[in-house]
Amino acid sequence: MDKAPLTVEVEDLVKTFGDFVAVDHIRFQVGRGEIFGFLGPNGAGKSTTIRMLCGLLMPTFGKGRVAGFDLMEEPEKIKGAIGYMSQKFSLYDDLTVLENLRFFGGIYGLSGAFQRQREEQVLGKVGLGELRDRITRALAVGWKQRLALGCSILHEPSILFLDEPTSGVDPISRRNFWVLIQGMAERGVTIFVTTHYMDEAEYCSRLALIYQGKIIALGTPSELKLKTLSQGVLEVECRPLIPALDLLKKEPWVLESAVFGGGLHVIGKEGIRVEEEVSRFFQGKEIVIDRMGLIRPSLEDVFVSLIDKEEGQ
Repeated sequence: MDKAPLTVEVEDLVKTFGDFVAVDHIRFQVGRGEIFGFLGPNGAGKSTTIRMLCGLLMPTFGKGRVAGFDLMEEPEKIKGAIGYMSQKFSLYDDLTVLENLRFFGGIYGLSGAFQRQREEQVLGKVGLGELRDRITRALAVGWKQRLALGCSILHEPSILFLDEPTSGVDPISRRNFWVLIQGMAERGVTIFVTTHYMDEAEYCSRLALIYQGKIIALGTPSELKLKTLSQGVLEVECRPLIPALDLLKKEPWVLESAVFGGGLHVIGKEGIRVEEEVSRFFQGKEIVIDRMGLIRPSLEDVFVSLIDKEEGQ
């Protein structure tokens, strides 16, 4: 990453619940203005990590700083310096858009002319100016997410934590939401975001993949693709599809095979000429290959490959 000032520093962070280790000695740094993506399957430790970084959950062990404040010693100061948008829509359905902004402005200590100025600025930024008097429960999901974002940035935080902010939102609303996020990052706001959507992960400056509480990969989207699957991915359009997949999954030279769209993505083990192997393998079998060729791996390919590798250890 570049030499931008660090806004998040974590070293050997651990969180346990009884005998269960939810977060297991993770470490990373995030720079000012960076969009840092935190990826992982359900139960991997994403939300637990983000709640510790927001001062909402005390770590069991380790150390770190957020916005210059110590995780262990200054959680209340962290809360005042950051914006946080949780997985679950947490605003008040029976208030209007403006009333929600006014309520959260008060929580953040805003008042008077400055609060009114910030309300107007945020309404414009998230595109809710014409809906200011609309009861929140009447808003579509995408507009509710915009309102939640607006409430989290009223006090102009230097770091914004977004925990799966577009879950359940339609693709167009998701894209528009990310335009807002990228605009804030360009103005120097650090964005820390968890997501299940691989297309959204492409928007991130860097990514950390967490699995069973441990960070198993860290880098830019391009770096992860190159380091994880340098040999590329073979895209195979064939018929019948599922029988072909079942056959490939049994072969020892196949690292990963999965259905993608109307075809298969096949990844061979290191040193395997996967295109030649697939062509040879299907000869004499009742599988027709319509098209086949190497493609650049997607983040989904990387994600699946890394998880499979961890599960195979």
